[in-house]
Parts: sequence; structure tokens; C-alpha cells
Amino acid sequence: MAADEIIIQAQQVQKSYPQPHGDPILVIAPTDLSINAGEIVALLGPSGSGKSTLLRMLTGLSKPSAGRVVWHGEPLGNVQPNVAIVFQSFALFPWLSVLENVEVPLKARGVPPIPRRKRALKILDTVGLDGFEAAYPKELSGGMKQRVGFARALVIEPEVLFMDEPFSALDVLTAENLRSELLELWDKREIPTRSIFIVTHNIEEAVLLADRVIVLGRNPARIRTDFHVQLSRPRDRKDTMCSNYIDYIYTVLTQPEAAPTVPGTERQPEVRGAKTMYEMLPHVRPGGIAGFLEMLDDRGGREDLHRLAKDLSFELDDLLPLTDASVMLGFLTIENGDAQITPAGKAFAHADIDQQKQFFREAVMERLLLFRQIRRVLESKSDHAVHEEFFHDLLDEQFSEDETLKQMQTAITWGRYAEMFEYDANTHRLMLADEPIRTSPLERVQQ
Repeated sequence: MAADEIIIQAQQVQKSYPQPHGDPILVIAPTDLSINAGEIVALLGPSGSGKSTLLRMLTGLSKPSAGRVVWHGEPLGNVQPNVAIVFQSFALFPWLSVLENVEVPLKARGVPPIPRRKRALKILDTVGLDGFEAAYPKELSGGMKQRVGFARALVIEPEVLFMDEPFSALDVLTAENLRSELLELWDKREIPTRSIFIVTHNIEEAVLLADRVIVLGRNPARIRTDFHVQLSRPRDRKDTMCSNYIDYIYTVLTQPEAAPTVPGTERQPEVRGAKTMYEMLPHVRPGGIAGFLEMLDDRGGREDLHRLAKDLSFELDDLLPLTDASVMLGFLTIENGDAQITPAGKAFAHADIDQQKQFFREAVMERLLLFRQIRRVLESKSDHAVHEEFFHDLLDEQFSEDETLKQMQTAITWGRYAEMFEYDANTHRLMLADEPIRTSPLERVQQ
């Protein structure tokens, strides 16, 4: 296997989607990315950052809006890439046996019955399914179904095996066993693939598996950092360097403006987060933020995010929205992968409900442009009311249609909680709430 041989290369690829009115929304900013022979690459990023979209463009399932993807130097339009994909859902044909499910891609390629059966039986033995050839999907556990998915992908002997969160639908123990077995097959060169590209939201999984880790920012997606994990395998998750890599990734994900140093090097991320007009609201409820801060305060007010996520059995997509919202509101700071509750966060977590609403109202008004605009528009109207479409039109200049709807839903939830405005779901109008208390509860606490 040639060292540093590039199999797939994305050259300034980007993805945008048309809007009913106005300019297209850029989902993936111009991006350069290569997949080399002999390496496992892990792609991480927050929920909705475009991980799966980028995977689909690299495999040829989706065309870039601009730029191009090349396979061994040839544009994808001129050549058919030899790739296979394992998805999060098992997607097995329930009416076919295990053996028949694995034979499907070979049959689609016109491989004769006897050769395809021999290849299918061999790969089933490789992934530990010998003896289950005649079983049907309904008879299999989740882990065994995903083994069938691996076998079906590997039977065509792909040069690059793509996996889109393949372990996320499994229980923790099953997922860990499958990851270990896959890694053992890879290290022993017992699977017919030259490179593996895995999309995941599990930071620990990425550090334990990958030779190289790529972390995406979002809105639009762009590469925050692309680095090699300088550790031999098998890796011990309790090892100090493993923890350093995990903390580094958490820092990159939770601090869009930060440029931390890759562990063991002096190199910083190639791309820093871009400022946008409207902050992207994490889709969490105020009560969830309060509960998270209470829990953090009970643990001494400072905690390593990786340890916290592990103790709570949280995945990245569970924890990040809570930490993002807390940081955005000034209730939390993140440094070197550690979360530190601020005095304002501590006061918010332990205040009564009326004071919590006041704390929340002051935080969003001070820190978030959208809420200041909503308040000013409502105050300027003679009837103190406006249709939500007014703000929808402002947001869809920056976000996709789907994300705009989510942003408005979250903004309405936050605004109603803080008693900044009321909302009529029948007329879709926002209305100015009664004048809030003028005295800051933080000042009263301090007094």
C-alpha cells in the first residue's frame, strides 16, 4: 500500500440549497479534503453540521454545488468509485436470508451465482457470522444485523469503506465489541479495503479508532481542524494522551472562536469559526439548561466534559446543545475541555422560577441579537404585535428553510419562558408581554 497515496480528493467542494425567495443557503463552505490509502479517517461535528452531506458528496451519491471530487485524479463524473457505505440503520431486506442479503450487491453487479456465493460465505466468516447464513433479519440481534451490514459492504471489496454513524443504534457494549473487532480486522489486513472513512458523533470512538480526525464547524460547515492521532493501537482510553486528544476535540467543538493546539504538536487548526449575523440557537429548553447547570454545580462547578458525558452516558449530540446554550448565555465557560460554571450560571441554577426567568431574559437581551430585534419591533408597533414570518424572513437569509423553522421554534420557546413576549399559535403572531420586572435578580442576590 503506497504511503500517502490519495484515493479520493475533494477540491473546493461546497453545497448550497435554493431558497423559495432570495439567495441559496450555503450549507458546506468551500472545502478541501483527501482520503489516503492505509488510514482510518473519522469525521466529527455537531448535529446538523453537514457530516452526512459531505460523506454523500465524497461517495458520489450527491453532487457538489461547486468544486469537484476526484477518484485517483479522475473526476467522479468520468469514473465510478469503488466504495461501499454502512449506514446507521441496518437496512436489510427482511424477506432475504443473511447470505442472500450479502449477495445482493454482487448480484446487482452481475457476478455469477457460484462466485458470488463463495465471496459472500467468505466475508460472513470474516465478520463472525459463520453458521448464520440461513437466518433471517428478524432472528438477529442489533449487533448481528450490523455485522450483516458490514459483510454486505465488504463483499464488493471496496477500496474505501464509508460508515455513517454505524454504531449509534447499538447498545454501548455491543458497539464497543464491534468497534474492537473491526479494528482488529483492519490492523491484521483481513478486510478487503484500503481506507475507512467513518462519520461519528462519539469523540472517544474517533480517538480510539482513527489515524486521522477531522472536525467540522457549522453554519456553514467548514473544517475546524484536521489532525493525526499520534498513538499506536490498541489505545487505552485512560491514557493521558488519549484524554488530551478528547479534551482538544471538545474544545474545538465548544469554542468556535478558539484555536487550541493539537496535543503533541505546535500546530493549530487550519480554519477558525466564522462570525455570522445571528447566533445559532441550540435547540434546548431553558429548564434543561437549568438542570444541567444544577448538576454541574453539584459536582463542584467545574468538570471535564469528556468525563461528564461518560458519567451521564451522553453522546456528543446530547451534551453539546446544553453546553453551547449555557456558554451563549454567559452561564458557563469552557477551557481546555473543562466546563466551569460562572457566578451568573450558579445564581440562575439555584434561583426560584421568577428569578430564573428574569436572569434568562437579561441574558438573551444582552447577548443575542434576534431577541433584541424582536423586542424592539414589538415595542415599535402600535398594536405591539407582529407575524412570526417577519423574523422568519430575516433568519432565512442565513439559515436553511428547515433550520430557520427550528430557530424560530426555539426563539419562541425561550422568549415565552422569559416572558419577553406571548405567542398565538393560531394566528402565528408574537405579542408584547407585560412589562418585565426592572430590578435585576442578580443585583438583589448580591444585595
